[in-house]
Amino acid sequence: MQSLDEAARAVRGALGSRGRLTVLTGAGMSAESGVATFRGAGGLWEKHRLEDVATPEGFLRDPRLVLEFYNARRRQLRAVRPNAAHEALARLEGALVERLALITQNIDDLHERAGSRRILHMHGEILKARCVSCEAVLPWPGDITLEDACPACGDRLRPHVVWFGEMPFHLEEEIPRALEAEVFLAIGTSGTVYPAAGMAAEARLRGRLTVELNLDPSEQSHIFDHCVRGPAGTTVPAFVERILAEQP
Repeated sequence: MQSLDEAARAVRGALGSRGRLTVLTGAGMSAESGVATFRGAGGLWEKHRLEDVATPEGFLRDPRLVLEFYNARRRQLRAVRPNAAHEALARLEGALVERLALITQNIDDLHERAGSRRILHMHGEILKARCVSCEAVLPWPGDITLEDACPACGDRLRPHVVWFGEMPFHLEEEIPRALEAEVFLAIGTSGTVYPAAGMAAEARLRGRLTVELNLDPSEQSHIFDHCVRGPAGTTVPAFVERILAEQP
């Protein structure tokens, strides 16, 4: 484990005046805002069988149960706010603009509410609905019910999230392009969910600088060039401040 200052200096050197930075965020970012995580002690998978609420088969068996599960997550999201880590990444995007790519495993909208705009939601977005037939995607901040129908084709709506057995979004073009950046930074990730868990290794194979900011060691910590421990709400703002202090 290295100090935050050491990691920030390495990032500044790798970025220079034209280098690019790709950030991957996981559940640890949103947990500090009060969003319930799916894994870990007290996580949602301890209360629900993932086969029942997070698979296409579960939705076919009991769509009402699945919709109620995600409706509860959606309602909970209204009661939380972005934390200092979300806000710091938005400031970093404001400084680097197109030189920064933000990939998130989180299905909430806290990055957007903090001001980030260049976001790749690889696991979908809970505040959107998707048609099971024509795959039209619609903004949907409220509950999804069995009576709701797609305005385009009339078929059933489902949450616009990636379930087990489904392919994450943006894997064909946007994410591979983002992994070409000079620096790969992972924040609040467990390192257990693929393909996100393989991104650090891919960045290392390309000779990129890899940095992890995490409360605890992850499954992939041994792959990173620099690992900084601490809560995201503390480490991310300090890290961003040090990076921006030397940016042109």
